[in-house]
Amino acid sequence: MNESSEPFILQGQAMDINYCCRCAARMEHRIPGGDDQPRPVCPVCGFIHYQNPKMVVGCIPEWGEQILLCRRNIEPRSGKWTLPAGYLENGETVQQGALRETEEETGTSVNLIEPFVMYNIVFVNQIYLLFRASLKDTRFHPTPESSEVELFTEKDIPWGLLAFPVIEQTLSRYFRDRTKETFSFRIDEIKKGN
Repeated sequence: MNESSEPFILQGQAMDINYCCRCAARMEHRIPGGDDQPRPVCPVCGFIHYQNPKMVVGCIPEWGEQILLCRRNIEPRSGKWTLPAGYLENGETVQQGALRETEEETGTSVNLIEPFVMYNIVFVNQIYLLFRASLKDTRFHPTPESSEVELFTEKDIPWGLLAFPVIEQTLSRYFRDRTKETFSFRIDEIKKGN
């Protein structure tokens, strides 16, 4: 591939930025002055289209010895189980995003306890930040994003039906920490093929 047709990764998928979102001119892919990375640059209006990692925020909702999981009703991985989490919106703190995503996916509210884990997922340009949280009540229910919402004990977690490696690693770490009765914040990485 030459420089002008090289794909860029956005939310885990290759994507060419071909036209300027400001003036619709054909973009050039080059290194802008004062930068060290090739980027889509508009030769007409000078707009530079920066593509940066997406921040995913969510939580591990606790209810006694159980945690709340959602069965995804949307792609990717529709039908698989996950923790409530999603992309942070502009104008939100990570805490606000985690609370909003939990309500959108479970129909209920939580109190955030503390940050639990942050994962770098470089191969899909994402950063996951997950909090421990306590459910305010058990009035959760399916939503447009979740076909089922259920409480699980550790032994009942549907391990073979989890949507993403980051969810499996988060839950494994959570249950290990819980047996020690101590939770500590960690930063880690999910590598392709994990």
